[in-house]
Amino acid sequence: MKAPFVENIHDVGNFDAAVIGVPFDGGCTYRAGTRFGPQGIRRISALYTPYNYEMGIDLREQMSLCDAGDVFTIPANIEKSFDQISNAVAHVASTGTLPIILGGDHSIGYPTVRGIASVTSKRIGIIHVDRHADIQEKDLDERMHTTPYFHATNMPNVRPENLVQIGIGGWQVPRAAVGNMVERKTNIFTMDDIEQLGIDKVAEMALERAWDGCDAVYMSYDIDSIEAAFVPGTGWPEPGGLLPREALKLVGLVAKEGLCGMEVVEVSPPYDHADITSLMALRIVVDALGAMVSHGTMGKHKDIIDKPFVPF
Repeated sequence: MKAPFVENIHDVGNFDAAVIGVPFDGGCTYRAGTRFGPQGIRRISALYTPYNYEMGIDLREQMSLCDAGDVFTIPANIEKSFDQISNAVAHVASTGTLPIILGGDHSIGYPTVRGIASVTSKRIGIIHVDRHADIQEKDLDERMHTTPYFHATNMPNVRPENLVQIGIGGWQVPRAAVGNMVERKTNIFTMDDIEQLGIDKVAEMALERAWDGCDAVYMSYDIDSIEAAFVPGTGWPEPGGLLPREALKLVGLVAKEGLCGMEVVEVSPPYDHADITSLMALRIVVDALGAMVSHGTMGKHKDIIDKPFVPF
């Protein structure tokens, strides 16, 4: 998108939003490669201009966007990498700038939310779009990419009742996660729910639950929530997911209410073809930004930032 690279990270607060790459796949349980996700998404972004005809907006004219580079992660150490990720996200969020995170596997969903939650006393809801529940406590005795929302919703200002998971289903939802979903009273919309209710109704219900008693909402978008035929470049493809148009409509409906941050995860370029998965991830990001700009909610989250950045 030709956004300027911020060489001095202390200048990130001069922008409405900042892209942060998280090249980490140490939380993958089988097919790795998502460490190359940020690189792939940035590369294909050269295809796009900042103007969208249908929305009638120009991101370059109506908001300011920068690229803050990549988080320095440690491939062999999940927990230290989590601290690095939380520090990066917390620093950006503490300035009032909207963090846009490019993953990376979905284990980063915990430290990203933790980073934002650390610089506010306000409550945060989460809308998580995925084919997998990602809410078991541990996998392979670690906090892998199947576990982020167990830990993200253990924080005082991020409660499981405000976690909404959309698109869950198929043959890759571990049974260990089901008990946690029921016990913690999270909100689940399966693909059958989406077919029966429609995208508009699901988005309406999801927003109602995520925003209930909350001051801001974070969106986590796992690219494998989309029908596997359209996104081959991911570690855990699951047929039967959202169509691209459905995914983009959902993103727009969620984002137009305002976000305190967002991430796109599980893009794995080694498995991709012609960069189509990276392109879809990019489109999710720019559609979210476009929805916020066109509805006047870009920067809505700034009021919740009321605590200084303190490194983990």
